[in-house]
Amino acid sequence: MVTRTELANAIRALAMDAVQKANSGHPGMPMGMAEIAVALWGNNHYRHNPANPKWINRDRFVISNGHGSMLHYALLHLTGYDLSIEDLKQFRQFHSRTPGHPEYGYTPGIETTTGPLGQGIANAVGMALAEKLLAKEFNRPGHEIVDHHTWVFMGDGCMMEGISHEVCALAGTWGLGKLVAFWDDNGISIDGHVEGWFTDDTPARFEAYGWHVVRNVDGHDVDALNAAIEAAKAETNKPTLICCRTVIGQGSPNKAGGHDCHGAPLGDAEIAATRAAIGWNHEPFVIPAEVYAGWSKKAFGATTEVAWNQKFSAYAAEFPELAAEFKRRMANELPANFAEVAEKAVAETVAKAETVATRKASQNAINLLAPNLPEFLGGSADLTGSNLTNWKGCTQLTKDGGNYISYGVREFGMAAIMNGVGLHGGYRPFGGTFLVFSEYARNALRMAALMKVNSIFVFTHDSIGLGEDGPTHQPIEQVATLRLIPNMNVWRPADTVETMAAWAHAVEQAHTPSSLILSRQNLAFQARSAEQVAAIAKGGYVLRDCAGAPQLVLIATGSEVDLAVKAAEQLAAEGVQVRVVSMPCTNVFDKQDAKYRDAVLPKGVKRLAIEAGVSDFWYKYVGLEGGVIGIDRFGESAPAGTLFKHFGFSVENVIARAKSLL
Repeated sequence: MVTRTELANAIRALAMDAVQKANSGHPGMPMGMAEIAVALWGNNHYRHNPANPKWINRDRFVISNGHGSMLHYALLHLTGYDLSIEDLKQFRQFHSRTPGHPEYGYTPGIETTTGPLGQGIANAVGMALAEKLLAKEFNRPGHEIVDHHTWVFMGDGCMMEGISHEVCALAGTWGLGKLVAFWDDNGISIDGHVEGWFTDDTPARFEAYGWHVVRNVDGHDVDALNAAIEAAKAETNKPTLICCRTVIGQGSPNKAGGHDCHGAPLGDAEIAATRAAIGWNHEPFVIPAEVYAGWSKKAFGATTEVAWNQKFSAYAAEFPELAAEFKRRMANELPANFAEVAEKAVAETVAKAETVATRKASQNAINLLAPNLPEFLGGSADLTGSNLTNWKGCTQLTKDGGNYISYGVREFGMAAIMNGVGLHGGYRPFGGTFLVFSEYARNALRMAALMKVNSIFVFTHDSIGLGEDGPTHQPIEQVATLRLIPNMNVWRPADTVETMAAWAHAVEQAHTPSSLILSRQNLAFQARSAEQVAAIAKGGYVLRDCAGAPQLVLIATGSEVDLAVKAAEQLAAEGVQVRVVSMPCTNVFDKQDAKYRDAVLPKGVKRLAIEAGVSDFWYKYVGLEGGVIGIDRFGESAPAGTLFKHFGFSVENVIARAKSLL
């Protein structure tokens, strides 16, 4: 019968062989956490089905220290997922199913993309939150159809990253009792032994967060680890941190315990020495049949899922409407009537013809959509009264449930938790902060786009229009840089109708995150035809046209659209043929076919772009022969009207620049 030592050594062998073959990677963590993996996966604490990686009630497993990806790939291969030994041999190679860091969508069984340290635990907090809220919403006495754990491996680097402080404090506050994290406390990071830069009393810190902490566990003792896991599962009111003392690169006779094995191949000689030291007398990438048999979870997974399917069938028989709603939500499908709901909401917004700030228009949009979207899970990073992200009937999140989250001043944590919620399924998360503070959350925004998660980021106070708070709070370069993130839709609407259309479009995207850029100040309502309203969804359209062929095209977004319209009216009175194009979402406009884009922005016609942000971005539309009215310096502290005039956002300046182009 295969021993637990052999099970652990199979991980070590695959990790060091794959890294060596790639001549790149991180063997130290997989070798050091091998027994922890045996305790969790080998003892069936981790409930999953290799034959169906998307089984709804599976446990979620996240390697937050994602550089140790070979640990996860080895586990997936050994336990029976569709990941072959050839896939492992292609570790870190072009178009491989085993990329250098775990990537969501590439490999069956990978729940999230990790690599930027700390975001794995943050995503896991979101997953555990989604599980708890779904259980509260859908479970009924005798029918616990939502009942699974979220397991996280994390290292010293994750603990050092500020985001771990943000999200772990929230996990304790929310009482996420089915979240269990294993801290790989090996005392090593890239620069060496961590005593010079990481001396926190980490267990005490987590206890202060409200976590259940299991201290001083030998990370190479499977029995001790198993006991710690049992203790974690018994604590249902608090998340658990299991503090595992480990040796990085365990098994390597000459490199274990040092930073040399963290992020570099061991080398042929050391691998040979390691094989001898651990008694692994097999060629590279060769796993004995009895080891495969000892690791296989195909039968366990099938039995576990069948048992749940039987429970769900009984649930569906007693609660058919709830069961159907649960299946819809977990499939990330919108209600069947959503298109009708959105169309009605846009029509109602058109009819009201309100002149309000687009942050208020956004709240109005949420109020129109929320009654038909029970999956909405909103929130704000301590700016609800400014972001206006709450809605009528929403309930503040507490340990007992709710659908509106006060994240506190934690922009990065908020965005990464939202991504975790979206990855888990069952909710459509959105969260708000000031646009300038998108910088704090930036890497989580990028990860949402990379993973194709449909998080909706609400960014208010979009320009110098916020006024007196001054340059520290006035975004200048943020909109342009957000637009540069691949697979991110950035909307800067001009009024209530464009805001409503932006919300509808954002909700409809199953695989694309959206950033909604909203004003503090009131923006004038723009009259439109039905055709123009429909064209908003194309990202850019002709808002005001001229009688003849245009001599000049004014392109604007957000608060500057009304400025362009007024300038065009005066220019028209002087006989100049001017077209006004509103472009609320350049990302969507760029995806339209050339025929449509050329119809909106005809070739050979001079163009002037107007936006209260950096100017460089707009030259892709106006060309070097065109012009841009933008801001290429930081703002000032003054009332908004004074600032707009000072920085050239006036009808007079637009007319002057237009004439200079002509």
